[in-house]
Amino acid sequence: MNALLRWGLAVWLVLSFSPAQAGVPTVAAASDLQFALAEAARRFEADTGQRLRLNFGSSGNFRRQIAQGAPFELYLSADEAYVHALHAEGHTEDAGVVYAIGRLAWLQRAGRNDLPSSDDPLAAVREAQAIHAQGEGRPRIALANPDHAPYGVAARQALEHAGLWADSASLRILGENVSQAAQFALSDDARGGLVAWSLALAPELGERSEFVLIPEAWHEPLVQRMALVRGAGDTARAFYHWLQQDEGREILADYGFRLPGADVDTEAP
Repeated sequence: MNALLRWGLAVWLVLSFSPAQAGVPTVAAASDLQFALAEAARRFEADTGQRLRLNFGSSGNFRRQIAQGAPFELYLSADEAYVHALHAEGHTEDAGVVYAIGRLAWLQRAGRNDLPSSDDPLAAVREAQAIHAQGEGRPRIALANPDHAPYGVAARQALEHAGLWADSASLRILGENVSQAAQFALSDDARGGLVAWSLALAPELGERSEFVLIPEAWHEPLVQRMALVRGAGDTARAFYHWLQQDEGREILADYGFRLPGADVDTEAP
């Protein structure tokens, strides 16, 4: 992205916030937090009377936007490396804290009667490849874009672990983030997709989907870190600390996130 485009993005981000929203901090959050963080923000507002504005997207894109001066006050990344990079560049107050360890899941439409077993959670990908090779269709396999989405990186690693990455190229459809990948996974032409377990557990998706967990040993750990952006105000700071207390941690746990210090589980529960 050249200098003119970076300047234009920064201007657009600033102008997109109306005067009525002044004083309400904007949180940049990985899209695997779409449902968990929305619930946390509602509970935080009920507890404190303080409002937040939540923006969900890919961690890599937010990392670039913060480096370019986007007016975010708190950053929750699905890959701690992005937070460390911003801190090294002087954009965050400190290196922040690990708030969760994410899990990857195979997600598909409910009612298909062909959900893979936990012993072979990527069997559906091989089945889709066989169907396509026989000229009987092109079932799509959804995942987030590995270029900037941590769950896309984990999905690629899981497919590589199973020896399915190269041969699935013609079937893959990439979401801009893992939330969009989940939408693609449940579309009519998709066999399913590799997405965040936290999304699969959300009631909004649970009513029309089913899933099987991918063993954590099949990909690098999804260590999720958050940090306050330099210049963060009191409300963002309060929410940052609230998420580290019991109520915030319980919400994250309810959506399938492993909390820091918990044991690693390589098998589906």
